[in-house]
Amino acid sequence: MRIKEIVSGLICNSSGFFRDNKLRPLRGVLIFILLTLLIHFGFRYWVTLDYFPIGALIHQAYSVMIELVLNHSLWFIRNVLHYHPTLIDHTMYFDSAGYIAINEGCAGLKQVLQVSLLFLIYPGPWKHKLWYIPLGILLMHATNLFRIVGLAEVLHQWPDYWKFSHDNIFRPLFYVVIFSMWVLWEEKFARQGISVDTSSPGKAADVKN
Repeated sequence: MRIKEIVSGLICNSSGFFRDNKLRPLRGVLIFILLTLLIHFGFRYWVTLDYFPIGALIHQAYSVMIELVLNHSLWFIRNVLHYHPTLIDHTMYFDSAGYIAINEGCAGLKQVLQVSLLFLIYPGPWKHKLWYIPLGILLMHATNLFRIVGLAEVLHQWPDYWKFSHDNIFRPLFYVVIFSMWVLWEEKFARQGISVDTSSPGKAADVKN
């Protein structure tokens, strides 16, 4: 009997958590973390299946993304940083004896799919999703370019910190940008078209179509 009371109490408390408007920001963060983890580990599992059933399409998309990232980052490195690496088979070799290889892991396709799926799944009006998701794709590409160009600068100025910068600064940068996009979405767009009837406490929100 005691166990039944404990379970009943937990259910009541959790339902209050999901209804309390004061806890909406915390609920949103938890949902964001859950979706991000599901997409991340789901993608990693999909890799083991060779992207079945659209493996050929995904590999073709990787090839396109690799060329875009390579050409755009190389332009910045040559014209903004004024470094002139030797390009051999998608790898930039620098005078400092270091190199940056643009492969599938550097293409940014995973992050493009991740931000697209996140905002496809996350609640909000489709009239904004139709432009917000393409904006997210562009931001993921721009973030990836910043990462490659930044690593080129680190390779020249602080070569001993290249691996640290790659793993601990530039790799998490994608998630900083995605989280910032989510915060903006949650604060500005997610609840547009939703009105809350506050005439009685805890009453569910009504969606205006």
